[in-house]
Amino acid sequence: MSDFLVRLAINAVAVFVAVQLVPGVDFEDLSRDWWKLLVVALILGAVNAYLRPIVRLLALPISLMTMGLVAFVINTALLLLVAFLSNELDLGFTLAGWPGGALELDTIVAAFLGSLVITLVSTVLGLVRTLAPGI
Repeated sequence: MSDFLVRLAINAVAVFVAVQLVPGVDFEDLSRDWWKLLVVALILGAVNAYLRPIVRLLALPISLMTMGLVAFVINTALLLLVAFLSNELDLGFTLAGWPGGALELDTIVAAFLGSLVITLVSTVLGLVRTLAPGI
């Protein structure tokens, strides 16, 4: 159970950092409804745990041809899915006004940069957790 809570906290911190750093990655009224950040982190964790391995397996031939660069596309698409699910649950997590607006280039760029920041922060925090288990 504690492993689940630590992973949830890592995802929440990663999403928070992406909201703070990446223009276009927005969260409505984060100071008042902080619990919505935890729900978005839970959705992100579920998507990464269940859908990501299936999509990566299906994209394996393309991934081999592009030497792994398709992983960026997969992460971007999964973050768009998280934003869509967040909109359906009225959590306030949007990518350049999407969902609710048109899916434009700004949305794709925000999703790409957001997924990159989330991946980097999650990886660094996961490494810190592995290297210093008492923290």
